Amino acid sequence: MFDYDLEHIFSYTVTIAEPEVVGPVPGGVRANLYATSGEVTGPKLAGKVRPVGGDWLTLRTDGVSVLDVRNTLEVGEGALVDVALTGVGDLGADGYERFMRGELPQTVALRVSARFLSAHPEFVWLNRLQCLAIGEFDSESSRAGWDVYAVR
Repeated sequence: MFDYDLEHIFSYTVTIAEPEVVGPVPGGVRANLYATSGEVTGPKLAGKVRPVGGDWLTLRTDGVSVLDVRNTLEVGEGALVDVALTGVGDLGADGYERFMRGELPQTVALRVSARFLSAHPEFVWLNRLQCLAIGEFDSESSRAGWDVYAVR
């Protein structure tokens, strides 16, 4: 077994606009969830989530949502950090059918891999990281939250 550590580098929350449901596509249903605002807090980064980006997800017929999240963080004195998250959320075995009826669970657990890009000299260290993020989407508040950990 290989040695590794997980280091919490920051957490962030995103408020999401009303979903844009594309509709049934091969393998599931497509929905686009656009970010409107958010906050970044933590030991290594602090700032805000810019009102761009979102999650282009496909909810498969087995109730698993395949996440493709892109956000832009503004941290420090205005430095930009590009965020790319890929992974899954589990709405349950009947999640697809419930979604198609307009029903969402109150919360959905989210598990993703995370990568970052920044051109700002203070934050280029992020470019070298492979991270994972543990999160949750709350359908009542239309907010997603993430705890981001660097794999060391």
